[in-house]
Amino acid sequence: MSEVVSLAGLSITRYGLFRLFKYAVYCLLSYNVYAFFVENQAAAGTVFADGVSFGKIIEAYNDSIDTLAWVLLLLVFELETWGLSDEKLKGSTKWVLNGISAFCYVFIVYSFYGYVSEMVSLSHLLPAAASACDLASSGGWSMVLEQDDYVALTAANCGSLADAHLLRLADAQIVGAATVWREIQWLSWVDVINAGAWLMVVAILSFDVWLQLRHELSNSIMRYSSVIKGLLYFTLLICAIYWGINGSFLDFWDAFLWLVAFFFIEMNLFEWHAETSAE
Repeated sequence: MSEVVSLAGLSITRYGLFRLFKYAVYCLLSYNVYAFFVENQAAAGTVFADGVSFGKIIEAYNDSIDTLAWVLLLLVFELETWGLSDEKLKGSTKWVLNGISAFCYVFIVYSFYGYVSEMVSLSHLLPAAASACDLASSGGWSMVLEQDDYVALTAANCGSLADAHLLRLADAQIVGAATVWREIQWLSWVDVINAGAWLMVVAILSFDVWLQLRHELSNSIMRYSSVIKGLLYFTLLICAIYWGINGSFLDFWDAFLWLVAFFFIEMNLFEWHAETSAE
């Protein structure tokens, strides 16, 4: 028997509150597309001082493009595992969903390439040819504070790097302390590991959905799939914790929301499989 909670004069079941919470998480993830765009745009103005070429768009706006593709893919999974009945997941509807998924996978894989490219570019650090204040006087230089956070190098702030071992990015006029660059390199590795783990999660989840639609998702396959995805989700949780400690709050918050969102998808799949097994 469902417990009924009165809220603002309306009778809402516990299940209704659960759905409200689920879609609130989806909305927050959608907002993160804009939040990452603002962050990427600010960083791109420094890293790509001469403008962002077409070939560099994915590298400059990697986080925002990646998040947008993931939001669309999440909605497809929600429709497949919960929103649409098995009878409707056929014909043109299924082709449309497959087309959207394929479109998203292209950008997700390309974003993974962008994270790898960023990691490789961060491995190309060179010793600064002059002191920070000398570089500041020459103009056109920036100082890195943390990942994707840059400020103009000026006479007012160059003193903060006076005692630091200075390194510069090989293909840009960006300088910073070696310790800061090392932290950024570690974060770039976490980006790659996180993106790779998510690719494996959605590959297995897509396979599960495909089997479920064919009524071939057995209990044993479900168990093996859950174990593998459990290990991957644990890896993703470690990445989120690392971001929470050493990265930005936005990265941690985004990673946490995605774990919650795919927990809902896993619950959808579990209930879907249980219903068809009972039938």
